[in-house]
Amino acid sequence: MKKPSLRTLFLILSLLLSILGIIFVFESSVAESYREFSEAYHYVRLQSIRLFIGIIAMFIFSFIPTSVFKKFSLPFYLLSVAILLATLIPGFGVEIHGAKRWLAFGNFYFQPVEILKLSLASYFASWMSKHQRLPPFLLLLGVPALILILQPDLGSILVLLSIAFAMYFAAGAKLNKFLGLIMAGVILLSFAILSSDYRKKRLMTFLDPTLDPLGASFHIRQITLALGGGSWFGQGIGKSRQKYAYIPESSTDSIFAIIAEEIGFFGSTIILFLFASYVHLGFKMVRKQKNNKFNYLFGIGLLIWVSSQILLNLAAVVALVPLTGLPLPFFSYGGSSLIMILIATGIILGLSKKKT
Repeated sequence: MKKPSLRTLFLILSLLLSILGIIFVFESSVAESYREFSEAYHYVRLQSIRLFIGIIAMFIFSFIPTSVFKKFSLPFYLLSVAILLATLIPGFGVEIHGAKRWLAFGNFYFQPVEILKLSLASYFASWMSKHQRLPPFLLLLGVPALILILQPDLGSILVLLSIAFAMYFAAGAKLNKFLGLIMAGVILLSFAILSSDYRKKRLMTFLDPTLDPLGASFHIRQITLALGGGSWFGQGIGKSRQKYAYIPESSTDSIFAIIAEEIGFFGSTIILFLFASYVHLGFKMVRKQKNNKFNYLFGIGLLIWVSSQILLNLAAVVALVPLTGLPLPFFSYGGSSLIMILIATGIILGLSKKKT
């Protein structure tokens, strides 16, 4: 019997993660859906539509030659930065929970930073395949990072820094330059945290969760209760208690806490294994593109985007880092993230066909 190809396994994993995501969006949002819309299926219905769009987009982008991304990488990057900047312009940007991260067209909301993650990986792959000059690199990265500080969106800054630094290192930058970049990133993040009372409060409650238990630390304390309540085998599918208005953002940023509560340590470990397999297979496919520097760097950027977002979301849920507000790829409710993650998956599938 013929062994399935890496592409086939990667595609199956992506679809499996997407299906599991829909299941747990329903599980985590049913109480909120009843409370807000008097029916159980509002959020899962919208997410299913977005998944359908995302899967179609994934297959379309898997057939687009990478030469197209390389040719239009600069205008795409400049356009995405301009769209990101529009979130700060009164009348264009939409403020939700004190952050200006969204643009709205009628009832359709989207986060421009999700487009920026793709354009950044595309343009940096094109630029770094020719040179790795430090000053222009810092300028190209610093402009969108400054906009994200103003929104504010610290989680997305961390993802962008992860993408850019990983690609810079993969492009062959000297180690001393790479260490300098890490220091620059630490300085930038320190400024982002200290410039915001909200982020300083999040950091303080991370360091001491007993501070303000009904206020700033309420979120992480409820997440901890959900994780502990799951124990080894979970409360059972549909039996989460914390989704009943105890955990804020239970179907978005904190969805893994509901997953862990319902399917426990063993079930959560299976989810983590699927994520790890997705990233592992992706890197195996991308490594085969080393003879094509643009393809190789582009693939690295896309996989670091997805994997860093997974790691940061999960680390925040288990209180290893402060809460960042990042969605969990494939699982969190929200169209912008899901569709763009599936597009990135499609491009990785296309890269594995050695298109140039």
